[in-house]
Amino acid sequence: MAKLSLQEQADKILKKAEERGVSSNFFFVTTFNRYLVQMRILADLETSIKEYGATVTKEYVKGRQNLVANPAITEYNKTATAANGTVSTLINIIKSIDTESESENKLQALINQINGEE
Repeated sequence: MAKLSLQEQADKILKKAEERGVSSNFFFVTTFNRYLVQMRILADLETSIKEYGATVTKEYVKGRQNLVANPAITEYNKTATAANGTVSTLINIIKSIDTESESENKLQALINQINGEE
């Protein structure tokens, strides 16, 4: 099975979101878009880390050079943590919409039962 690109995976997630009725929810859309941006940033940082390695040379004012940890690693870790939080938020949004739908369905079933429309 061929590996899907990030965009192909995002498209599949959006299709499933449409099926579940969450694709038009403002909070889902904005949070999902934020997650896509975070994923692009992570990909760029990963490329930078691969290109420059775990350490880089920092030059001080008087021309003296010092070997330091690549700052892209710290930013990568921060962005990965933020992306994980964004995924948790997306899951909570989907769960809350599912719960709302279940509640609406139960309420409708109760109304139908009261009206004798079982």
